[in-house]
Amino acid sequence: MTINTGTQSTAKLQKTLGFWHIIIIGLAYIQPMTLFDTFGLVSEESHFHVPTSYIIALVAILLTSISYGHMIRRYPSSGSSYTYAQKSIHPNVGFMVGWSSWLDYLLSPMVNIILAVIYLEALFPEVNHWVWVIALTAIMTAVNLRGARFVANFNSLIVFVQLAVIAYFVWMVYQLLASGVNADGSLVDAKYQLWSLEPFWNEMTSIGALVTGATLLCFSFTGFDSLSSLAEETKDTEKTLPRAIFMTALLAGVIFIISTYFMQIYFPNDPKTYFEDIAATQPDILLAVGGAAFKTVVLYFAIVTVMASGISAHAGVSRLMYVMGRDGVINKKIFGHISPKNFTPSYNILIVGAVALTAGFMDLDIVISMISFGALTAFTFVNLSVISRYALRDGRTKNIKDIINFIIIPLLGFFSIFAMWLEIEETALKWGLWWAMFGIMYLGYKTKGFRYPAPQHNEHE
Repeated sequence: MTINTGTQSTAKLQKTLGFWHIIIIGLAYIQPMTLFDTFGLVSEESHFHVPTSYIIALVAILLTSISYGHMIRRYPSSGSSYTYAQKSIHPNVGFMVGWSSWLDYLLSPMVNIILAVIYLEALFPEVNHWVWVIALTAIMTAVNLRGARFVANFNSLIVFVQLAVIAYFVWMVYQLLASGVNADGSLVDAKYQLWSLEPFWNEMTSIGALVTGATLLCFSFTGFDSLSSLAEETKDTEKTLPRAIFMTALLAGVIFIISTYFMQIYFPNDPKTYFEDIAATQPDILLAVGGAAFKTVVLYFAIVTVMASGISAHAGVSRLMYVMGRDGVINKKIFGHISPKNFTPSYNILIVGAVALTAGFMDLDIVISMISFGALTAFTFVNLSVISRYALRDGRTKNIKDIINFIIIPLLGFFSIFAMWLEIEETALKWGLWWAMFGIMYLGYKTKGFRYPAPQHNEHE
């Protein structure tokens, strides 16, 4: 479909996605099997209470997902948190939120490349890692150039098999625990017993440690929010997308909590005693529970799952860049371009692919920390945007329902995210603030010393 404007023909994103397409893309982006990769780090940070950190993260995410729903109904744009803050608070605030969100969206495909390389190196240690980085990036880019509907269809089978693998793994762990065995040997005198609440809470529990773990787990939920960037490609956007975002976060959270409950009982102590590298624990976990053959089979499939996640992440960031380019806050000819053949932001997809190639130089823990900064920024300002738009600007405070929807819930979401800000890692804060400083300098240039607001797209132009 094209729209004629004078002598020019301008391609636009097409509405091809339904409710389950969105959930599939979201689950593929979240990649439920990431719980195996983050378990070691979060077990250490949470003082061996991973499922509780997941619960804290899930509460914050669900509250924030409600705020995303409110903003999608008001602004069904692919700009996500960038657009919401821009329209509801101030264009300059919107730019800074979008700029910070790049640390979340732009680095997420890179994380999946790093994870895939970790698995491939475990299987083929003799192959140079750059071979994998280049090949995987090329596949992600090629799939995204085909369009969002193709991405959803590509990911469908992968998501279902991924959930089946997790279910089978949990069943194996349960069988071991039911027979009185954990990773240390006997379950008789172990710290945690089967069907005990102690993996969630005991006398050694630290609130600060749990929140620190939850902060890292924002990475695990990264993907539910990026679904808002598909607003201009979703059928019946205002109805479909809010429900799909909430359901995606809820399904992922339930899977994470149940799985890590049994894993925490099986690996009850310092993760460094069980895993060679606590930042990449999937191979060791699979070997300990299922043996060498199970580890090999699942690692082969895990390569596919992280590729599915990377493809979804690639789709999300290319749409955010498209909206910022369409607005003119970054180069419009490049970032605001839509391919007239496949109706995709093809230049952005290629740029994200180029950035993903730098995965060959990066460490997983550093990239995850930087993603946490971008995610927390987006989550914070989506909650504030609801209050600013509905309560302050529109005056939706005259009945109890509006007060709950537009003040209480977003405030609860804001404070739950603020608690994570207090526990964010120093590395994430340092690099995030440096990135924000460059954004402020660019914004100052773009607005001629902040004398004008950042440019915005006119839907009717």
